[in-house]
Amino acid sequence: MNPGAFQKLDKIIHEKARLAIVSLLAASPELSFTEIRDTLNLTDGNLCIQLRTLQQAGYIAVTKTFENRRPRTTCALTAKGRQAFAGYIGILEQIVRQNRPN
Repeated sequence: MNPGAFQKLDKIIHEKARLAIVSLLAASPELSFTEIRDTLNLTDGNLCIQLRTLQQAGYIAVTKTFENRRPRTTCALTAKGRQAFAGYIGILEQIVRQNRPN
């Protein structure tokens, strides 16, 4: 086994909650804060921290609007985020192939 492959995993995406968020967003054009929170069963505070980390890395775009005078926050993967997620999945596939019995 090549331990170097594990070192190549994107540490921003690798955290469990962020991996789940990015996976959800990869399957949808955009999701609301509440959809992400409720689907992943995260607290508001935890989700805010994870979204901020992904946004600072340039992996997601966060849009704040108002709908019927109520704030609405939506999130979407950026091109950079899609590329990073694809790279992450590629490395995982490489690790699986290396460890599959012949």
